[in-house]
Formats: sequence, structure tokens, C-alpha cells
Amino acid sequence: MSVMDTGAAQKKSLLAQASASLAARAAWSPLEIGFWLIAVASIFLLPAKHLILTEIAILGLFALSLDLLLGYAGIVSLGHAAFFGFGAYTAALFAKHVMPDPLVGLAVAVAAATLLGVISSVLILRGSDLTRLMVTLGVALVLREIANQLEITGGADGLQGIVMEPVLGRFAFDIFGHTGYVYSLTVLFLLFLLARRIVNSPFGLSLRSVKENPLRASAIGIHVNGRLVAIYTIAAGMAGIAGALLTQVTQFASLSVLDFDRSADVLLMLIIGGAGYLYGGLIGAVLFKLMQDWLANLTPQYWQFWIGLLLVAFVMVGRQRFVGGLYGLLAMVRRR
Repeated sequence: MSVMDTGAAQKKSLLAQASASLAARAAWSPLEIGFWLIAVASIFLLPAKHLILTEIAILGLFALSLDLLLGYAGIVSLGHAAFFGFGAYTAALFAKHVMPDPLVGLAVAVAAATLLGVISSVLILRGSDLTRLMVTLGVALVLREIANQLEITGGADGLQGIVMEPVLGRFAFDIFGHTGYVYSLTVLFLLFLLARRIVNSPFGLSLRSVKENPLRASAIGIHVNGRLVAIYTIAAGMAGIAGALLTQVTQFASLSVLDFDRSADVLLMLIIGGAGYLYGGLIGAVLFKLMQDWLANLTPQYWQFWIGLLLVAFVMVGRQRFVGGLYGLLAMVRRR
């Protein structure tokens, strides 16, 4: 056998091993299947909670989009609300002045947010993490002020008078959130499948390489800037869809969709749930929203203090120790 034949055989073997490894990574685990079965079951078992579950689904999608940036590409953003708000206002304006169809509105919102992502992605290619923090925050603040000044967006009063058509012409939005929850959960699941496909592909593996060591990734032939622009654009589009969903289910858009608090909250969700494995954003959204709702009912004036205290303890102690301590405390309570 010649040297060329040996090299070709080795290359073929390596490709087969890589394909097998990617297929193994993409396989669904029982816990993943159980997670989505519980989500589907909540449609039927928790009809009285569909309003808050709709918020959780939308926040989960928003956190999922940020996880693609932070967890897989290492891009820290304090202005991710820019894409969320841009998608929200785009969907609102389209529904009010052009066509109130929800699915067409989603398509327009994702196109607008993706375009904004492409334009602003040039800014994140320069400088360090601190520079990126300031740039992303600046983009969100600029968009918020524009929305505040323009008459077409309603300014500080928000954009009102939005009336959405039924989904697929059959399922009308109701005040109890039944249609809104099924609609939001369906969109979340479809985009989760897309995100899962991305991170388990060769492109996703190259993103991890860029995150760990961009210089080494560049040395082995990975186009670092191209990868960062691509994932930034994808994440922007997903965040825009989350904002559009919020507008469509509430039939209202206000400046709050562009607030700094929106970006900070989604970052906290990733801290709670963990970044870099997709489900972190979803679990973080569930825990954060339920904790916020419970504390707001318990202490309406000081709920932010308690959330802040819990987050400080969570960060200082560490996720594994914190969760382990909770399990230990529950075990002690059960024994008593």
C-alpha cells in the first residue's frame, strides 16, 4: 500500500470517527425527553397557570439565544435586549399597520432582528470582552432612546391598539393565555431543535474551539470572525422572535422590552441555570420567573432584595454546592 493510500485510509477513518462522535452527541437522553414531556403535560395539567408559563417560555427562548453567544462562543453581552426589543416593535408595527397574522409577523420580526444582528456584529469583532460589554449595551440604549422619541412607536406610552388574528386562522388569543402558551411553547421547541442541531454540528464544535482559544482555532484554519458573526446573527434572530412572541401574546409593546433590566435578567437566568448546554437558559428561566413571582407575592416591596441576596449566595457558594445544600436540607426535613 502506498503512502497516499495509507493517508487516505487514515483520513477516512478519522472522518468516520468524527461523524460517529457527532451522532452520539446529538442523541436524545431520557432526561431531555422527560423535560419536554413535562412541558407538554403542563398544557393540560396547569391550565390556570398558562399566563405565567407563557412568560417562562418566551424568557426561555430569550435565554436560549443568549446561551448561544455566551455559552458556546464566549461573547458576553449586556445589550441582548436590543434584538428582543427590535423584534417586539417590528412585530407590533407590522401587525398594526400591515398585517395582523402572527406567523407572518414572526417572519418579519426575525428578518429585522437578524439584519440588526448582521449590522451590529461588526462592532463585536473589535476589542476585548469589556469592549463588547460596552458596545452591546450602547446599541440597546440607542435603540431605546430612538423608540422613546419616535411617534410611530408610541414613545413612553408604548404601542397600543394591536389586534392579532388567530394563529393559523383558527386559534384566537384569549385572556387566559391558553393559545398564547401553546403557540409560544411550540415556537420555543422548534427553535430549540435548531439550536441543538447547530451546537452538535461541526460548526458548533468550531465555536467551542473559538471560545476556548481563538488564536489556536485560527491557526488550524477556522475563520474566527466568520464564526462569531454567524452565531451573533443567529442569536439576534432568535432573540427577535422571543420579543415578537411577547408582543403578539400581550398585544402591546413598550419601552420595557429595550430596558437594561431585560438584558440583566436574561444574564441572571443563565447564571442560575448554567451556560453552555442549552437547557441552562430554559431551567434558569423557570426558576427565575417562579422565584420572582413567589417573592413578589410574599414581599411586594422587597422582592428584588431577596432575589439579589439569593443570587449573591448562589454565585459565592457555587451552583453544585448550592444545589447539593438544597438537596441536603430537603433530606433533613423529610427525615424529621
